[in-house]
Amino acid sequence: MRLSRLLPCLVLLALILVDLRLPQAVAQTASAPAPSEEVVDTDQTVSVDAGIADTQIARRLTEILETTGWYDDVTLRVEDGIVFLDGTVTTEQRRDWLRDLAAKTDGVVAIVNRLQLDQEVQLTLDPIEAEMRALWDQAVAAAPSILAAVLILPLALLLSRLVGRLARWMLRGRVRSPFLGDVLARLIALPVFLIGVYVVLQVAGLTQLALSLIGGAGIVGIVIGFAFRDIAENFLASLLLSIRQPFHRNDVVRVGEHLGVVHSMNTRSTVLVSPEGNHIQIPNAQVFKTTIENYTTSASRRETFTVGVGYDVPISEVQDIILEVLRGHEAVVQDPEPMVLADSLGAATVNVMVYFWFDGARVSPIKLRSALIRRVKQALTEAGVSMPDEAREVIFPQGIPIHQADAPPTAAPAPPRPAPAARETDVSEAEGDLQTDLVDLDAQMAAEVEGSGEENLLRG
Repeated sequence: MRLSRLLPCLVLLALILVDLRLPQAVAQTASAPAPSEEVVDTDQTVSVDAGIADTQIARRLTEILETTGWYDDVTLRVEDGIVFLDGTVTTEQRRDWLRDLAAKTDGVVAIVNRLQLDQEVQLTLDPIEAEMRALWDQAVAAAPSILAAVLILPLALLLSRLVGRLARWMLRGRVRSPFLGDVLARLIALPVFLIGVYVVLQVAGLTQLALSLIGGAGIVGIVIGFAFRDIAENFLASLLLSIRQPFHRNDVVRVGEHLGVVHSMNTRSTVLVSPEGNHIQIPNAQVFKTTIENYTTSASRRETFTVGVGYDVPISEVQDIILEVLRGHEAVVQDPEPMVLADSLGAATVNVMVYFWFDGARVSPIKLRSALIRRVKQALTEAGVSMPDEAREVIFPQGIPIHQADAPPTAAPAPPRPAPAARETDVSEAEGDLQTDLVDLDAQMAAEVEGSGEENLLRG
């Protein structure tokens, strides 16, 4: 089984070796065998008197054949100016060359070419040796260009770095964004390196390639821009965001649908830490194009909630009660003043919208909202304000049963008055101290995320 698998490989290897060593002419003659005899006329005028003896023609041609060393198995005979060629040659080119040589010889009036091509495979390393010699000659010829590249390219790279450092030093006080200053410094240093590459190509004699390299830089940039459109878009957005600086590290922002504390910004994305402690990576292109709400730059925030009261209660009385609660809570900001406005008429209640302001940098909106709803409900209950549920329809499929009482009806005793509820506090144990939950994210803010190894493009 192994021999049957190995045999095709050996045959293929043998064919490859034969093809490498067999001249191309042999392969051509294998498909089209040479004719057995070829008669060729020369362009010379046939003289009536033989001017040159046949022996002289034969001797001259024989000397030439011996000098070339290509024709070991060739017999040459001349009779009445006709050259007879018999034997075998190794290539078709040698066969044609000998025929043409005889045709150019003075005194030859015709050639009878009966040379045959030798189909014998000759194993020789001459092609490999010729290729190796050609490669060596090319390497020797390219040695000056290689030496120039080895010397000029490192020098150009060193000069470009020096120019980049000088540009960064000059732009340090003039450009506000460090990232923008670094990009400008790289753009200034890049032409220095390109000049070095151009000089190397000129020394190597590749002038056209050098011109194509410089002229095609714009085309290459366009192709790369299409291929890496998203990467380029995020990079440009990073550059613009680093210039505008719409937020800083540790700012509380809302980017589109995402709320969190700003962790960092790299050349690809902006990282937020959500109130749940999750890291949210938003592509900078999306950050640049979407709406950004920065709650840190203006700490005063507004929240709302709805209260439903009965139709039998004067709305102005409800407004006064709720406003008293809002003005008495220490976490509610009084400038701007809180507002209590009638919002809509429901099925069973009049809906009142409550607006209040607070310091969003230190107070949690959901905790404060909970505390205020508790206090408002307590105040309305103590004032006897009804807060009915939505009206419901009760259906009795069998009808309402009626029972006749034997005894005369008596007035039902009044239900016992419920005991007054305990006084609500400003802050419950569940709400804690109303401190915002975004300040307890130190571990998440210190954690490393993707891109942490890059320079943070944000201040603070």
